[in-house]
Amino acid sequence: MSARIHPSAHVDPTARLADGVEIGPQAFVDADVVIGEGTCLMHGAHVGRWTTLGKNNRLFPGAVLGHEPQDLGYKGEESHTLIGDGNVFREGVTVHRGNRPGTQTLVGNNNYLMVNSHVAHNCILGNHIILVNGALLAGHVEVGDRAIISGNCQVHQFVRIGAFAMMRGGSGAAKDIPPFCINDGLNWIRAINTVGLKRNGYSAERIRAIKEAFKVIFRSEMGLEAALEKIEGELKVTEDVASMLAFIRASKRGIGSGRGSSRE
Repeated sequence: MSARIHPSAHVDPTARLADGVEIGPQAFVDADVVIGEGTCLMHGAHVGRWTTLGKNNRLFPGAVLGHEPQDLGYKGEESHTLIGDGNVFREGVTVHRGNRPGTQTLVGNNNYLMVNSHVAHNCILGNHIILVNGALLAGHVEVGDRAIISGNCQVHQFVRIGAFAMMRGGSGAAKDIPPFCINDGLNWIRAINTVGLKRNGYSAERIRAIKEAFKVIFRSEMGLEAALEKIEGELKVTEDVASMLAFIRASKRGIGSGRGSSRE
């Protein structure tokens, strides 16, 4: 079974298409592209040069993957966009390639990117992430597994968003959002994403341990390092809590603040 290519589509001769690939009307596949089995490009979808798509991805009309980054310093050098399996890119989604020679933008598996969401150069997305309509990720943003970026959210360059975190609609992040947390407004860590954790099978005991750590970090008047030391010395440090503490300690931009916290 070979690829099915509509007569009005353009596929560069150097592109490599696996069996079962579908290329729809007026779709465009540039040079040096690899597309895995079962992936479908609908009407007018565009795959830029040096892009690799895994299996069973769906590109809706007007989606653009792997085109040049929006960076004035980019001069057309070879850089890459690497997409895993089972992702959905709805109408108008844009995912740009790396901004310097040999760099790359990475998107994992089973992510759902809704209408007009944007993933800039050198971003790293994990698995089972949802970007809702109009969500915007600037360059070098990292998003952990099963995070949700709600509609019209804006994420500053180099920000990290932890696993199972959630940004509420219209919110912004110029600082890191730790795992399991909900971001609201601008850099306000509002609460734990309890609903999301329950939906993903977290027990009441696991959630309780995360909440206790959250209270110390975001609802006390303690400085950040003192709060982390208090958790390690006095609370039950589960695997989830340990991942939160490690994420916070690795932060270069700092983390958002909770109401009632003395930290800026």
